[in-house]
Amino acid sequence: MANTNELGLVKIRRALISVSDKTGIVDFATELKRFGVQIISTGGTAKALRDAGIDVLDVSDVTGFPEMMDGRIKTLHPKIHGALLGLRDNPGHVAAMSEHGIEPIDMVVVNLYPFEQTIARDRVTIEEAIEQVDIGGPAMIRSAAKNWSDVAVIVSVEHYQPIVNEMKSRDGSLSKTTRLKLARQAFSRTASYDMIISSQLTSSLVDIDGSDRVGFGIRTGTGGGGFSFTRVASQMSQQMRGLADRGFLLLQKKLDLRYGENPHQKAALYDVGWDSGVANAELLAGKEMSFNNYVDADAAWQLVCDFDELACAIIKHTNPAGVALGATTEEAYRRALACDPVSAFGGIVAFNRPVDENAARAVSEIFTEVLIAPDFEQAALEILKPKKNLRVLRTAASRNAESLEYKQISGGMLVQTSDTHRLKREDLKVVTKRAPTDKEMDDLLFAWSVCKHTKSNAIVYVCDQQTVGVGAGQMSRVDSVKIGAMRAQLSINNSVLASDAFFPFRDGIDEAAKHGVTAIIQPGGSKRDQEVIDAANQHNLAMVFTGVRHFKH
Repeated sequence: MANTNELGLVKIRRALISVSDKTGIVDFATELKRFGVQIISTGGTAKALRDAGIDVLDVSDVTGFPEMMDGRIKTLHPKIHGALLGLRDNPGHVAAMSEHGIEPIDMVVVNLYPFEQTIARDRVTIEEAIEQVDIGGPAMIRSAAKNWSDVAVIVSVEHYQPIVNEMKSRDGSLSKTTRLKLARQAFSRTASYDMIISSQLTSSLVDIDGSDRVGFGIRTGTGGGGFSFTRVASQMSQQMRGLADRGFLLLQKKLDLRYGENPHQKAALYDVGWDSGVANAELLAGKEMSFNNYVDADAAWQLVCDFDELACAIIKHTNPAGVALGATTEEAYRRALACDPVSAFGGIVAFNRPVDENAARAVSEIFTEVLIAPDFEQAALEILKPKKNLRVLRTAASRNAESLEYKQISGGMLVQTSDTHRLKREDLKVVTKRAPTDKEMDDLLFAWSVCKHTKSNAIVYVCDQQTVGVGAGQMSRVDSVKIGAMRAQLSINNSVLASDAFFPFRDGIDEAAKHGVTAIIQPGGSKRDQEVIDAANQHNLAMVFTGVRHFKH
């Protein structure tokens, strides 16, 4: 019964079609009929095909059992699964199929109940969601995919035309290579489907409000494979108040990028299901985004989202070249730019407020790679759109505070909760003889927020809610102090200083004092804290401890 030619061709003689999404199914079935394929079908699919004039054999006629239990039982029968799982070159299997009247099925065309779309609706009941858990569909997909050497399994509308094209070129047959590719895609689909169901049943355990309704609280997006998907690990882990023993991250390719960090690397953008953040930003103008554009834009966006006040950040290679608050977006931008106008060339600019005409005009004065903001006035867009090398991104919402962060290492994946800590004035501990003035305290809190988004070892100088010097990514903390001062384009005299981690020695304090720093914010926690405090007192500096560090690697 098997086809043993060098391509492993299998002639498609019988096909079982049972689809929830009926897009294109009539045309596909019509093509199958032209090859003389017998079509077996169920319920609504059978009706749709018959209405189109296509001859169909009901599953119940094959199994000898009617559909029952509101359609829960249709295809779970030996005459269906035996027809899919039986090995055509195994004499024992062939004999068993013959003895029990099981005729082979060579193709399965199935897409699943719309569970994802159902749970995306507001306040869906558990009962409504459960009824959209497909059982027979995944079972048939898995049976057919397991026996891919004999059976072709199709789970996406996108596969219809390529399958028809191959059958036309191979006299109604499909190659072994094609069947294996289809099987891989089939198992991926059932795996993602099960992960989504598992996640939402987990969430229902904590969200039930006593009225039999459940707030699933998910975000879905439609992937290129014709199905919806969701990020599942984050919610499950957060709801269980810890990192789960098993984590899942379902990825759907959104678009291919020209290349990765370097031209010899391939890259693509994948969606994890959230409807916010840089990955889901709308490109309003400019060229397509690159890998590095996305990385830097995300760093800029996350930084400005940490401020409640109107803020602007200019990022270069994920580190802040300048950050400032302002009464207007233009003022915030010009103050941020003043910190390091040289590094700002070719940088990424982010605002946490809509961009107006004046700010757009200011940003356009120097070459900028990406401008990202929650929105743009029409007059601003008219200024920005002619700049073909400027990518203009609009974000729908701020980043999701409940997300997990993933970092790949060789042989594994590191997972952590996002650093969403927001420091409050009352959290600070004054450790020096002199307490900060109100102005110093405001600047210290601002500097601390910027420092959180600067690569460690990080030192940030601030004056009047504006960065005036940044030392980032050095192996030595005192070197970061020196570099931040050395690169300062504005005066750092009477500025304050933030350090993302404790000072291990007093040399960093002594160096900061040379440049006129008046107050310092740092986590504390070093065994030499007293030595560092004594140095601050000797220089009449105010110093506060946060008790929290912000390493960023």
